[in-house]
Amino acid sequence: MKLIFGCGYLGSRVAHCWLQTGEPVRAVTRSTDKASALSAQGIQAVVADIRDRESLRSEIFADVETILFAVGFDRRGGTIHDVYVQGLANVLAGSPSSIKQIIYISTTGVYGRGAGETVDEQTAAHPERDGGKASLAAEELLRGSEWRERSLVLRLAGIYGPDRIPRAQDILDGKPITAQGTSWLNLIHVDDAAQIVLEASRRGITGEVFNVADGAPVERRDFYGELARLLQRPAPQFIEPSAEELAATRGGDKRVSNDKLVNHLQPKFIYPSYREGLASVVSTLRKPPE
Repeated sequence: MKLIFGCGYLGSRVAHCWLQTGEPVRAVTRSTDKASALSAQGIQAVVADIRDRESLRSEIFADVETILFAVGFDRRGGTIHDVYVQGLANVLAGSPSSIKQIIYISTTGVYGRGAGETVDEQTAAHPERDGGKASLAAEELLRGSEWRERSLVLRLAGIYGPDRIPRAQDILDGKPITAQGTSWLNLIHVDDAAQIVLEASRRGITGEVFNVADGAPVERRDFYGELARLLQRPAPQFIEPSAEELAATRGGDKRVSNDKLVNHLQPKFIYPSYREGLASVVSTLRKPPE
């Protein structure tokens, strides 16, 4: 049995991939409506709240061998620390010793903004944004727990795919982009990310940290220029961000190495760079009438 906390953009795809291989999947959600939708898809849905340890009943973990913790932050669910760190602590406290693998979905945001340098798993983590800080705290919680040798940390680069293309609407609307055009983006298509989770689960890999990126960092001007070309729109203009806006940039300005991932898992990327990824999903974007 596979158990998912966070059956959202990535988690739902992993769930369906597991189902296709014949694996039973259970997912925990706070929403009764979401539970009904998951059940209709063949997923064993359970209504519980990771912030409330008492709600994580023992039967949730029955027959589970692998846990995927891929929780996203919903401002209605408390602080990001409550969700990422205390939520994980509650899950770990409720997990029986029979669990063989816990996969934690982290972020390359733990490395901080950067200044164009290449980072890998040996690079010191200095997160600047709340999401990176909470993710690193959750990683440290795992490392300091009894689950250390049975956990796997996957630090995802910017995840994109159908219905999730950054700044697409701005380009459709002809709006300028407030960002440094020469700064770097690091990406992973959601379908490639899901396949990497599946392969790591299949192999039972634990005790490791992997950067999950396509290994093809791209400057923002090239990424958004290609997106504009595919959308048949003019190349976007870039506005130099203020110091505050620069600090708030999600991906920052670094190049994420995926060498360790490639050497260990040898993934066959469906979308080895943003070019293939954008071409596959751009037709799903809404174009305004001419």
